[in-house]
Amino acid sequence: MVEENNPVNTVLERIRTEVRPLADGRVADYIPELAHADPNIFGIAAISAHGRRYVAGDVEGPFSVQSISKPFVYAIAVEEHGFDTVHDHVGAEPSGQPFNAISLDEHGRPANPMINAGAIVTTSLIKGEDRFERIRSMLSACAGRELSVNEDVYRSEAEAGHGNRALGHLCLAGGALVGPVEEAVQDYFRQCAVEVTVTDLAVMAATLASGGVNPVTGKRVLNRRTARHTLSIMAGCGMYDRAGEWGLRVGIPAKSGVSGGILAAAPGAFGIGVFSPPLDHAGNSVRGVAALERLSEDYDLHMLQLPTEPPSPLHSVSCHGGSLGVHLRGEIDFLAAEQVVSRLAAAVEDARITSVVVELERVSGFSDAARALLAAELTDLADAGIEATVSDPRGVQGAN
Repeated sequence: MVEENNPVNTVLERIRTEVRPLADGRVADYIPELAHADPNIFGIAAISAHGRRYVAGDVEGPFSVQSISKPFVYAIAVEEHGFDTVHDHVGAEPSGQPFNAISLDEHGRPANPMINAGAIVTTSLIKGEDRFERIRSMLSACAGRELSVNEDVYRSEAEAGHGNRALGHLCLAGGALVGPVEEAVQDYFRQCAVEVTVTDLAVMAATLASGGVNPVTGKRVLNRRTARHTLSIMAGCGMYDRAGEWGLRVGIPAKSGVSGGILAAAPGAFGIGVFSPPLDHAGNSVRGVAALERLSEDYDLHMLQLPTEPPSPLHSVSCHGGSLGVHLRGEIDFLAAEQVVSRLAAAVEDARITSVVVELERVSGFSDAARALLAAELTDLADAGIEATVSDPRGVQGAN
């Protein structure tokens, strides 16, 4: 559902209005079918971690996803083979070179999965004869609707894709690519030709930003750790040879495509999709980059934006007689647990305290690291002669 008459929509529309006059860049034409794109189209969409939708401009017209498919294919490969096996075939370092460059390390691996050579390798790693269908299904699940291939774009890619075929053969010679080159390249062309809208990009980004759960459908699409790996690769390599400047100015894990789309995933906050066909020299949308830079700067979306003070997990602390009650709130990760453990450890020094109760009713999640740290402190309290218990009526400690 679109949130009508909402301040967030007003923000997106204001940024779109400010950025739209930019006339730099040119529409990609090395894939002939992309040259027909209207350079004036410009849309922005955002999906919150709770599934709320905000839009401005041209957000429903279809375009091919192109390289924005790469993070999701990488995620499939990681879920099928495991992180270490995938990275035996492809690196994780920014290449510092154009997306279509011959960028192989000393082991014959492509520099990362976000350049063409690396993406062809990760596509080759997907198992089974129905490889492309599984890729399309993953993209669809992340978008929250069934996506299909633009056959004209696919044919154009296949006819003009000799450079990608050459990259595939180099990766095969180096031992990185698995299976026949032409099969891998054809599936790569098809995944790039899948059609999406700006809103689809925002939902796909929000799925990564929400730890692999599509916030619109509520369905888990990816393992939480896989989503983290994917965001990490995007943060370092997603914007090609502009990755360093992107991290400095925008600081949101992102992936661009030469059709003019950019997908940006602000962890735990928003998924953002932008589309405007004219590209800069690195192959990134000129208006898209400018819009995301303003969003990040004006609304604190940079992933390294820090709070003035660390949020406290302590909702309240009460002491009745010799019983200390510690009421927690929110998401308890390792850093939150450290604050709790520090408060509980002080009870050992207080001769009045004979029992401690940790109350989790207001807690929304509990990480494994936090669970282990709290358990160790409860053991220390018991060893000191203090009765220590946890009240967990919602069962958050045992939840994944």
